[in-house]
Amino acid sequence: MPLVSAGSPAPDFSLNDQHGETVTRESLAGRWAVIYFYPRDNTPGCTREACNFRDNHAAIEALGARVIGVSGDSEASHQKFAEKYELPFTLLVDTGNTMARAYGAWGEKKNYGKTYEGIIRSTVVIDPAGNVVKVWPRVKPDNHGGEVLEWLKANAA
Repeated sequence: MPLVSAGSPAPDFSLNDQHGETVTRESLAGRWAVIYFYPRDNTPGCTREACNFRDNHAAIEALGARVIGVSGDSEASHQKFAEKYELPFTLLVDTGNTMARAYGAWGEKKNYGKTYEGIIRSTVVIDPAGNVVKVWPRVKPDNHGGEVLEWLKANAA
């Protein structure tokens, strides 16, 4: 399934975060949301991406946006990951990858010559009205939080 496209309504979801609290698309209404999909807690690329979002978090929040990371890891895994790297944002537990599939962040991947299905590292920005306004497919993790911040400065302010 292709990634959601800018201009479309954000697909519904209802998932628990690392604290067991339920987060829904409706609960994001009224403010910007940056939703980034990543393969797995505590892996090198995912850790770099999460830490870059952490380092840019205050500036992103100052623009009225909420950062949300999504992977198929458990609540306990997310808690440990967030504590270890002092991540100040929400991590959603997408067991079964239903949200990743709904947003088109699930698909064929290749690694070391093997083809398999998994989460495609990608990011979606939802506006306060609940519409997808920006999509980054297959992002590079190292400065992605900074890249999102720059886009928000130009478009959400």
